[in-house]
Amino acid sequence: MYPFKLEPAVKSYLWGGNRLNGEFGIGTSDSPIAEAWMLSCHPSGTSVILNGYLAGKPLSEVIPGNFEKILGTNSPADAGFPILIKFIDANKDLSIQVHPGNEYHGVDSGESGKTEMWYILDAKEGAYIYYGFSREVSKEEMLKHIEDKTITSILNRVYVKKGDSFYIKSGTVHSMGPGVFVAEIQQNSDLTYRIHDYDRTDAAGNKRELHIDKALDVTDRTFVPGPAVRPVATVYEGYSIARLVSCEYFTVDFIEIKTSAEFSCGEESFVSILITEGSGNLHFDNSAYPSMDVKKGDSILLPVGTGRYRIEGACAALLTSK
Repeated sequence: MYPFKLEPAVKSYLWGGNRLNGEFGIGTSDSPIAEAWMLSCHPSGTSVILNGYLAGKPLSEVIPGNFEKILGTNSPADAGFPILIKFIDANKDLSIQVHPGNEYHGVDSGESGKTEMWYILDAKEGAYIYYGFSREVSKEEMLKHIEDKTITSILNRVYVKKGDSFYIKSGTVHSMGPGVFVAEIQQNSDLTYRIHDYDRTDAAGNKRELHIDKALDVTDRTFVPGPAVRPVATVYEGYSIARLVSCEYFTVDFIEIKTSAEFSCGEESFVSILITEGSGNLHFDNSAYPSMDVKKGDSILLPVGTGRYRIEGACAALLTSK
């Protein structure tokens, strides 16, 4: 296997905006783009390989026969593809929602649970997210506020700015308000239980389904999070790096490169490189891999055993591994 540059799957939900097309050149301007699935093997939308002899192949067709060659020892084949990475452009309020954990008996259809993290790439003045509750609440109180459509009154509203990051464990009620643009790294699941959707309707006049009973089952009503934490970066010659999160499902670092930075992809895990700002060039010690130009919005998957690689140029990126 060789390093893959990927084309994302595009999702045009009713709350999306125009930043993914306008700033990143992703998708078309025909309709609002809510999400771009930058690294995905999910049946609801898979990335497509853009380079090399596998160009044009969906990643979901390549992975099954090459699981260990691409993903490594930290990702056993019987557990499936481990992660899904997205850009999300919230031009309007997202639904108030929660995701189950792996252990929930209602998880079906081959989906895993869903723990995720958000890195705020940009936010308009006054933009906010909902992140857990403002205090501990009972199941009965939560249900009453859902029925009264006042659920946001007991949620923890956090005003956000570029550079904030949030670890959103399964069971945490959450949402985004307008003007938030994030990178999301999550378990490979598309399972969402909507609690409140502002009575919105689609083009046919239909409201989206709510999942109240399941949401009540899986919500952690005791979790009252503190303020946003901005990880402290370690500065090296040519670049800086900050560990955003390390959990059983993924490890994510944010790097800012002034001139160049060198890293390694070993035998235990793949590495996903998501360029969030600027441009540069990606070089490999293995001469069998040609260097590639990279720019804002590019997603690159390095298979296990890629070895030493170097990113040159003024850019920023999220590095994700398992």
